[in-house]
Amino acid sequence: MSHRIVIGFDTAVEDKQSVSALIRTCAKRVLEGENLPFDAAIDVTVVGADTIRQLNAAYRSKDAVTDVLSFPMYEFYNGVPQEALSREPDSGLVMLGDMILCYTRACEQAAAFGHSPARECGYLTTHSVLHLLGYDHERNEADTRLMRAKEEDNLSFLGLTREKQK
Repeated sequence: MSHRIVIGFDTAVEDKQSVSALIRTCAKRVLEGENLPFDAAIDVTVVGADTIRQLNAAYRSKDAVTDVLSFPMYEFYNGVPQEALSREPDSGLVMLGDMILCYTRACEQAAAFGHSPARECGYLTTHSVLHLLGYDHERNEADTRLMRAKEEDNLSFLGLTREKQK
C-alpha cells in the first residue's frame, strides 16, 4: 500500500524532520495494520496551544488546550466504512481526514507521564488515526478496550514503549 501523510507545521518545533518522520511512520503503521483495501491520505498539522484551543472551542465547544483533534472525512465504525468512499481523481487515494496535533501539549504530557516526547507524539498520532477510522474510546467499554489494545499493539510494534525516561 502507498499511503500519503502530508505534514505541515504552524508552530515552532526544534527538529521538524524527526517529528515529521515519526508522525508519518506511526500513521502508516496504523493504516497498514488495519489492512485497508485502499490507499489512504491524511493531512496533519502540528500546532501550538493557542491554535488547538481555538479549534477545540470552535468544533467541540471545549475552551481548553487539548493534545490532538481528528476530523474524519467519512464515517467508519471500528475500521469499517459506513458509507461509500471516494478516491481522489489524480492519486486514487481515499482522503481519511485531518489530524491536528499540539506539539507543546504533547511535550508537556510526555514530561508529566515520564516518557519521551517521541512516545507521546507517536501515541497521539496512533490515537488520532484510529479515530479517523471510526474507533472511539468514548462509545462504550468494549470499544475503549479495543482502541487501547490497537494503540498499544501499534506502539509496541514501533518500539514506542511506556518505559520511563532516566
